[in-house]
Amino acid sequence: MHHATALLIVDMQQEMANVAASGRPQANPDAQEKAAELAAAFRAAGLPVVHVMHDDPRPESRFRRDLPSGRPLPCAVPQEGEAVFWKTGSSGFYGTGLERHLRDAGISRLVIIGGVAAFCVNSTARSAASLGFEIQVVEDALIAFDMPARKGGMLDAETVLEVTLSALHAGFGRVVESKDVLAGLPAVASA
Repeated sequence: MHHATALLIVDMQQEMANVAASGRPQANPDAQEKAAELAAAFRAAGLPVVHVMHDDPRPESRFRRDLPSGRPLPCAVPQEGEAVFWKTGSSGFYGTGLERHLRDAGISRLVIIGGVAAFCVNSTARSAASLGFEIQVVEDALIAFDMPARKGGMLDAETVLEVTLSALHAGFGRVVESKDVLAGLPAVASA
């Protein structure tokens, strides 16, 4: 993996776990473990880890930085020196300093993980590609839930995830598995 690559963790916040614990159907039940593994590997390789978190301005939202539900999940707690950007919309680039931070750091490639795949991950990945960043979206490190179909009924979580990833892969970047990302990271000499 090239030194111009960063791991971008999107919205891995406690409310994601709360929604899953409520019984809502989801794809990738091991996404948090994969996210933790990727973050640890990027850190060990000396590659940047960047965090984007949602701070919804609506008072009824559970995705607010002033609530316990808005705190990062244990798998995605920012470490000292890691950049954190709070967004109020879907894309991690809208209204944040994310693009400037990445450009100033010489980052041209993003490995994107987080949640929810069909919403904020999707918006952030598309924005990144439109801004000229090379992107990889890690399919098994994404949180994905079912969602209401526009004509009634529900779309199952696996279908939502597959359609989201297919659209990203077709026009915005590559969809990869965490094992492939890990295999491409520089080896770290053991002490």
